[in-house]
Amino acid sequence: MERRVKLSQSPILSFKGITKRFPGVVALRGVDFDLYEGEVHVLVGANGAGKSTLVKILAGVYQPDEGEIFFNDKRAIIRNAEQARRMGISIVYQNFNLINKMDVGQNIFLNREPTVGKIVRRVDWSRIYRETSAILKRLHVHIDPKSLVGDLPVADHQMIEIAKALAMQSRILVLDEPTSSLSEQEIEDLFHRISSLREEGVAVLYISHRLEEIKRIGDRVTVLRDGEYVGSESIEKISLEKVIKMMLGREVEKIYPWKPRPVGEVVLSVEGLGSRGAFENVSFSLRKGEILGISGLVGARRTELALAIFGALPTHSGRLIYKGKAARFNNPGDAIAAGIGLLPEDKARYGMFPILSVAHNITSAGLSLLVRRFGLNPRLERNITEEYVRKLNVRTPSVKTEIQSLSGGNQQKIMLAKSLFTNSEVLIFDEPTKGIDVGAKEEIYNLMLELAGEGRGIIMISSEIPEVLGMSDRILVMKEGRITAEFDRENATQEKILEAAL
Repeated sequence: MERRVKLSQSPILSFKGITKRFPGVVALRGVDFDLYEGEVHVLVGANGAGKSTLVKILAGVYQPDEGEIFFNDKRAIIRNAEQARRMGISIVYQNFNLINKMDVGQNIFLNREPTVGKIVRRVDWSRIYRETSAILKRLHVHIDPKSLVGDLPVADHQMIEIAKALAMQSRILVLDEPTSSLSEQEIEDLFHRISSLREEGVAVLYISHRLEEIKRIGDRVTVLRDGEYVGSESIEKISLEKVIKMMLGREVEKIYPWKPRPVGEVVLSVEGLGSRGAFENVSFSLRKGEILGISGLVGARRTELALAIFGALPTHSGRLIYKGKAARFNNPGDAIAAGIGLLPEDKARYGMFPILSVAHNITSAGLSLLVRRFGLNPRLERNITEEYVRKLNVRTPSVKTEIQSLSGGNQQKIMLAKSLFTNSEVLIFDEPTKGIDVGAKEEIYNLMLELAGEGRGIIMISSEIPEVLGMSDRILVMKEGRITAEFDRENATQEKILEAAL
C-alpha cells in the first residue's frame, strides 16, 4: 500500500502543549500532535491514555485548559461540534450516530436538507438521493439511498457514517475503532476505501486497539500513555513490539497467561437447545473452573446462544441442566438469581446504564442485597463498590463517576463486578476484549483465570482465534447456528478452527 504523505508540508492540524484536567485526574498533560493532509495517522494508547479526551477536544466537546490548536497554520478555538463541522472535521464514533427508522439519504443529510421553492420552501428529496448516490459511488459502496438504515448490516452503517462526513466536505476524518464489529472481508473493504480517501487528500486519524492493523493501514503512529505524549514514528520504521512497549512502558512477556488448574464437576449442561431463526440442536457442557471458548465467524449465532442461556432470547426446544437440576430462565432476572452472569458484547446497549455512576451500575442487578431496615443503604453500596473497584483495579476518579466517562476496559471490569456482586457461578464473556487495548486485555485475561481458579465456570465467546486458542481449556466452533466441532486445548489449531467455521 503506497504511502504518500509529505511531512515537509505544513500540517493541517497541530496540537501544541494540550492539557485537560478533570476533578481528580489530569486526562492530558502537555500533548503535542500533528496531522497532515493525505495521511492515515494511527493513534494508540492503553485505556486511560487520553485518546478519547484528545478526540473530544478536536470535536469541540471539551476545551483545553492549556495549550493551543492550529488549523492550517492559524490558531483556532473549536468551541462546539458545529464549529468543528464547519472547519471540515468529522468523527465516526464506535457507537454509530444513525437513526434506524430513517433511510440512508435522510441520515446523511439530517439537519442539512437542501430545499427548493421561493414562496413555499420544501425539502429537495431528488437532490438528496442524487447526491447520496454520488457519494456512495465515490466510496465504491453499493447501497440504495432509500434503504432503511435499520435493515442494513453493521459494515454498511460504517460506510454511511463516512459518507455523511464526505457530504459535509470533511478534510479531517476521525475513525474510532472502525473495525471492531466487522468481518475480515469487511475490514479489507474499509481499508481500500480509506486508501481512496488518502489519495484525495483527506487526513484520517485512525484509533484502534487492534495493533495488527497499524501496519496494514497507517502512515504514522502516535502513542499516548497516562495522558502524555510518548512519541510518533513512521509505520515503516517501527515494530509492533516497540509500539506495545511505548504504550505500557514495559515489555509484555506473555499475552495469554493460561495455566492449568483443577476442573470440577459439570455445572451447566445445554441439551439440544434451539431458538427459532437463530440456532438449532446445540449441546455442550461446562465444568467448574473451566474456560470454554466458543469460536466462529460473524453470523455463527454465538451471541444468540449466550442470550438464550441467559434468558434474554426465547427457546423452542431443548433444555438447560444447571447444578444438576433442570432449569428454565424466562428472563435475565431468573438467570441472575440462579447465579449466571453475562458480560454482553454491546456494553453500551445491553450491559450498563451510561449516565449512572460506577456504584449504581455495579449494584443494579442485585439491589435487594442492599436493602436494610429503612430501604437501600447507600453507605453499604459505597463500601461494597469501592471494594470491587480496588479488587479489579478499576481506574475511576470515584465510584460516583458516570460509567460512560470511563474507558472500555474499565467499563468491562465494572460489568464483571456486577456479576460478581450477584455471586455468579457461571460467567459468559461475549467478546471480552473487544475495543480494549493490549494492557487491559492482559488484566481481563488474568481476572478470567483467577475466577476460573475459584471454581467458576466461564464461557468465552470470541472472534479472535488466537485469543480462543490462548485462553481456552476446550473449544467449540459454531457455524450458522450449529456446533460443528469440539477441540481439546492440546489438539486445537487455527487451521482446524477455520475449517470448522467455514
